[in-house]
Amino acid sequence: MTLTDLIGTLAAILTTVSFLPQALHTFRTKDVRGISLGMYSVFTLGVAFWLAYGLLLQAWPVVIANFVTLALASAILIMKLRYK
Repeated sequence: MTLTDLIGTLAAILTTVSFLPQALHTFRTKDVRGISLGMYSVFTLGVAFWLAYGLLLQAWPVVIANFVTLALASAILIMKLRYK
């Protein structure tokens, strides 16, 4: 693994894992009052574009991280819409 791959993989892991506390809290409590619908909508769309970008480049750390992040962000966004 090159240094570039290592840095990309670590960045992908850290940014993806950072969503777990929010996702777990939201799943457990169904409390979405503190979540901005606008921010999560734009963020989720941005992650989808990052995923597409990673797929086009075949940059697997980017693809995997953004796939997981998109799943978590989408779940939170759906809960925001459902439990508002």
